[in-house]
Formats: sequence, structure tokens, C-alpha cells
Amino acid sequence: MDKRDKIIWLVVLVALIALPAVGLSRYLQRVSSLIFVYMILALSLNIITGYMGQISLGHAAFYAIGAYTSSLLSEHFGWNFLLTCLCAIIMTGFIGWLFSIPTMKLSGTYLAIITMGFGEIIKVVIVNWESLTHGTYGVQRIAKPEFFGIEMKTTNNGMYYLCLIFVVLTVLFCMALERSKLGRTLRAIKDDPLASSLMGIELGHYKRLAFTISTAIAGAAGALYAHLSGYVDANSFNSDVSMMILSIVIFGGMGSIKGMLLGAGILVSFPEVFRFVAEYRFVVYGLILIVMMVFRTNGLLGGNSKRPYTFPRFVKVKEGEVKPDGAAGGK
Repeated sequence: MDKRDKIIWLVVLVALIALPAVGLSRYLQRVSSLIFVYMILALSLNIITGYMGQISLGHAAFYAIGAYTSSLLSEHFGWNFLLTCLCAIIMTGFIGWLFSIPTMKLSGTYLAIITMGFGEIIKVVIVNWESLTHGTYGVQRIAKPEFFGIEMKTTNNGMYYLCLIFVVLTVLFCMALERSKLGRTLRAIKDDPLASSLMGIELGHYKRLAFTISTAIAGAAGALYAHLSGYVDANSFNSDVSMMILSIVIFGGMGSIKGMLLGAGILVSFPEVFRFVAEYRFVVYGLILIVMMVFRTNGLLGGNSKRPYTFPRFVKVKEGEVKPDGAAGGK
């Protein structure tokens, strides 16, 4: 990270810290906190999709596991948020590791289908295991986090700053991961799995490790969301949420930390700013992704993000004319 990037990060952080001072309403604070939660989710999925190059369509399942673990521990045992959040991270990471053992031999479409199926399984379990999850009623009146006798609420900016702290910690962790041996190895696996294997890299081990870390971070986001909203049920973690997280990763730019933050800020706030098209937000998201695939294949800040935006060129080649790459036109 050069000096210019450090200044940008510092300015953005100071602006976010000072934002509640301008008098944000409770509604805007909740939206801002929700954006922070989706930033964490996007950063977690970016480890699988951006660094490792695998598509997961069931990331909301691990988001749900973290939310239910934290909320149920808080409800039944009255544990404080830090302890329940830690348990949510451990539980979600462990389940992610178990899930990765048989599935990490798969890739591409097959892995995407398996993860989507796992997401539906978790949703069915939540609805039918009524003795634990309260079924369709969900977990209600989830206690707000409390530190030194101060309850973290939207009225005192507590939840806003708590979510912001988690975003900062997640960004710092992802930056360290990106520069670590693990991060370089995951990128090598993404670029050429065969060459990586021939160089002695155990693909299965690193894929399982990446999946475990990714799902553990998603569990932390789930714990935050549960205590932010005060209520969770199965519909809070449906397939639309998984598609939303994946859309943020693709739109922001796979492999880019700044892209995850920018993508979450734009896509999560979009239905709030343009409420007249809120019901069709996934149609709009689909159109955005199509446009990005045509004009900006690496996303807003992913890959060669410093290159200018380019439009596709359609060159008509006459019969018998030789194209620049040496291939002849015509039949």
C-alpha cells in the first residue's frame, strides 16, 4: 500500500467516524449499519470467489448459522455479545470446514449447485427445528450488545460504531491475508490449479482453509445482523441474500478489498435511494451485472481497474482480408 492509498483509507475512515455527528436519523443509521454488515459479507465471500476463483451460491447459509448461534446463546444463557459472536465465528467456521471436506474436490458449476443446495437445507432446518430455532416465528427480542454498562443502540450511535469497528477489523485481516503466503497461494490456485499442484501445493488443504476462514467471517456478520435487527427468521437468509452478496463481489471487482466496500455501499443503498424500483431491485442488479460483464469484466475496482473504461469494438472483416492476428476472414 503506497502513501496515497493510506491517505485515502484514513480520510474515508475519519469521514465515517464523523458521519453520525451530522445528525443521522435512526433510519439512516440502520441503513448504514446494514451496509457495514454487507461489506463484511462481501469481504468474506471475496476470499472464496475473488482469491480462490470458486463460486458460492449459498453464502447466506453461513450468515444464518452465525446469526442464530449468537442470538440463541444470548436468549438462553444471557451471554454478552463478544462471547456469543466468538461462538458464532467458531461454529460457522467449523461447519464451513466440515462442508468443505467433501465439496472442495468440486469446482465451477458443480460447486455452485452444491452450495446453493446447502443454503436451502439450512433454511429447511431452521423452519422445522422448532424446539431450537422457534421455527417460522424466529428469534425475537434479541438483546442489544452492551459494553461497560452502555447498551449499543441506534439512538446512541452504538450499533453504527460497533459495525464500523468490525468492518475495519475485517479489512485489516483481509489486507494481511492478501499479502500472506496463504493469499498468494490462493491466487496461484485460481490462475492455474494444475501448475500449482505440480509445484507441490496441496489444493484441497488450501481450499478448505480458505472456505473455513470465509465462512467464519460470514458468521461474525450474522451475529452483528442478529443484534442489529433484534429479530431473525428463515426468510432473513434466503437465496436472494446469497445472490446479493455475490452481486456485490462481482460488481465491486473480484479480489479487490476496496471494490467490496464500494460495491456494498452502492448495491445496498440502491433500493433505499430509488424506492420506486425497490421491488425490481434484482432485475436492476441483473442488468448492472450484464453491463459490467460487457464493459468492465473485472468489476469496478477489480483486476486491471486502472485501465480506462472501454467499449467493445465490432470490426467487419471482408472476405479474403487478413485480420491483425493473421487469421483470414471469410469462410
